[in-house]
Amino acid sequence: MLSNEQKQQINALGMPLQTVEEQLQNFVQGFPFLEIQRAATIGDGIQVLTEEQLTTAVKEYEAAAPTQVLVKFVPASGAASRMFKNLFGFLEKGSHSLEDDAFVRQFFESIDSFAFYEDLNRELQKSGSDLPKAIKEKNYARILTALLEDEGLGYGNLPKGLLKFHAYGSENRTPVEEHFVEGAQYGVGKDRTVRLHFTVSPEHQKKFEEKIAQVRPVMEKKFGVTFAVDFSQQKKTTDTIAVDLSNQPFVEDNGDLLFRPAGHGALLANLNEIDADVVFIKNIDNVVPDRLKDTTTTYKKAIGGLLLRAQSQAFQALKALDNGVTEATVEHAKQVFTQTLGGKLPDAFESQGLEEQARYLHNKLNRPIRVCGMVENTGEPGGGPFWVKEPDGSLSLQIAETAQLNLDDAGQKGIFKASTHFNPTDLVCGIKDYTGKPFDLMAFRDPKTGFITQKSKSGRDLKAQELPGLWNGSMADWNSLFVEVPLITFNPVKTVNDLLREVHQ
Repeated sequence: MLSNEQKQQINALGMPLQTVEEQLQNFVQGFPFLEIQRAATIGDGIQVLTEEQLTTAVKEYEAAAPTQVLVKFVPASGAASRMFKNLFGFLEKGSHSLEDDAFVRQFFESIDSFAFYEDLNRELQKSGSDLPKAIKEKNYARILTALLEDEGLGYGNLPKGLLKFHAYGSENRTPVEEHFVEGAQYGVGKDRTVRLHFTVSPEHQKKFEEKIAQVRPVMEKKFGVTFAVDFSQQKKTTDTIAVDLSNQPFVEDNGDLLFRPAGHGALLANLNEIDADVVFIKNIDNVVPDRLKDTTTTYKKAIGGLLLRAQSQAFQALKALDNGVTEATVEHAKQVFTQTLGGKLPDAFESQGLEEQARYLHNKLNRPIRVCGMVENTGEPGGGPFWVKEPDGSLSLQIAETAQLNLDDAGQKGIFKASTHFNPTDLVCGIKDYTGKPFDLMAFRDPKTGFITQKSKSGRDLKAQELPGLWNGSMADWNSLFVEVPLITFNPVKTVNDLLREVHQ
């Protein structure tokens, strides 16, 4: 399928030829659907913390945090262009009327409620106008050009993390700054250091660095902590090959093979290089003003406390098994797996011998651990929590996207419809083993959980492949705890008008 010349191109890109050939085979064979057994619900896979349990978990986290290397891992490569899709459309139409466009009408009617209002006003003043005057004259195109285009504020081409989201009088903050504040509230670890890691696009990293150089000294003075900030970019070696509709490699006009970014699952390679005891994962745009941060902080600490408790118990059980396989150590490991971690043993487990049970439990316990916040399903897109049967007969908790499920099957569709919660990219992860060594996270993903999507390039249809999603198939073999968190902790900004919602004002 690949010519010698194409193989040389793949080698020059630093991609293993075997990996690319496997990707090509995936297009031919397709990915199997994930067969879900039942939805994880409250009392059956999803915990709800009582006030007492919440307080206890927070205290445990606060006691342990100063001894831990904590990292806040923030996927931040998203461009803001999609936020302004409706405004770009209005601009391209050259329309001067708001009557037929409710979205754009709402934007202009509430324009003084955006945190970027003053910046936009100053931008217009450079050319002898201002916002009130331009709106009175219905000069909407001029306003949008000043907001979106590079000769103005350039918001249409900036990363989402560098747009002004929230107004605080004289101090208006970007999502990057809000993550600094959040970090100071629940991410202060060893040496009173807040470690922030942003995954960014290559073309945006310099702008992030400039913003952080400006923000860091102010935040360190304000909170009395040290901020250690670093960046990574989605690795080119995680890109996946594209094919035409006949599953043949897609060749561009210049003769090169086409490789495309492989979705958020590609960030597993970035996460795998993080040196930390505990990693919080949260998207760049899921931030709120200070007045609403308390709930987020409380629950972040709580799920952090639950993680450290579960990890400690798993480590104790593993060390006890290492010291000797007895009925007591096996029973202890079994309790940790089924009670602390909520795992479901296969039917055949009880008929196994003691040594076999010990090996089985050791393997099950010696894995990365994650605690995932789950919010009530309100129709937002996101991965749902389900019980899935493993090849060994056990049941595990998984987060599944709709693309992974066979919704043409009445039974699977019924289970999907019964799902009550979804994960808003709210995770805390333990990525070191009981000897203190980092896990190779690549060994704990399920490569059969990728996606195939249809796209186009230069007017030609193609098929693209996404790697197993970061919190879906990439974490399929982790131990998972699901905990209900309040809906107020999930406030993504998908369009610019989302910033007009009460939670962002």
